[in-house]
Amino acid sequence: MARAVSFNRKTVNTALAWAIGLLIFFPILWTILTSFKTEGQAIADPPIFLMFDWTLENYAIVQERSDYLKFLTNSVIIAGGSTLLGILVAVPAAWSMAFVPSKRTKDILLWMLSTKMLPAVGVLYPIYLIFIELGLLDTKIGLVVVLMLINLPIIVWMLYTYFKEIPSEILEAARMDGASLRSEILYVLTPMAIPGIASTILLNFILAWNEAFWTLNLTAAQAAPLTAFIASYSSPEGLFYAKLSAASTMAIAPILVLGWFSQKQLVRGLTFGAVK
Repeated sequence: MARAVSFNRKTVNTALAWAIGLLIFFPILWTILTSFKTEGQAIADPPIFLMFDWTLENYAIVQERSDYLKFLTNSVIIAGGSTLLGILVAVPAAWSMAFVPSKRTKDILLWMLSTKMLPAVGVLYPIYLIFIELGLLDTKIGLVVVLMLINLPIIVWMLYTYFKEIPSEILEAARMDGASLRSEILYVLTPMAIPGIASTILLNFILAWNEAFWTLNLTAAQAAPLTAFIASYSSPEGLFYAKLSAASTMAIAPILVLGWFSQKQLVRGLTFGAVK
């Protein structure tokens, strides 16, 4: 009887997990399917699911109209640069909070996290003016700095929770053996926290890749990433759903492939200590 109940519960949980997974994936699937339709089929009522004339015309038009490789390169540079810069800043910050805490460490962490609750549009105007004064408007360096700063609270929080899982006695032993602060972080702490650091890098890269608000408001042409590439298919004349879907598919394809091949590392890192 107990086995039957356990089996039924497992079956229900599995079916529920599949249902939720399919529900989350359906918009992506619909976007991909729409990218292979004509504009007429894309707006057909009732919607056409699979029985339509598949075409690559939208992808050809998107390639002719836009320099996809330029947008892709910008996205890789901006997401990669902001992630690397964020890790370089967050590792020593998280180390000090985890192993040399003060009375205000928890307050500082909560304050950092609270900044994520601030509406981005509330600080757009001052940041826009600062960018104009510094000549950073429509530059990759400017976006790297902005995306690093907006994701820094999450990076620090994740690394802090990972580092807290590491026994402080190990670092104390390294200091007794004569390890400098630099050696302690690079050769003792970092190797032990590789799963957590890797998952933090992956998550931050995805967040930076998907960022649309700042990339659309602080770029024009030179530093525009793939989010601007997608937005360019919305015009005053209306939305071109098939072409917009093709552009969206081309924009999300690299990050989907990255997520697919790194899912084990991401899950391993998230269960290392960040999610309790």
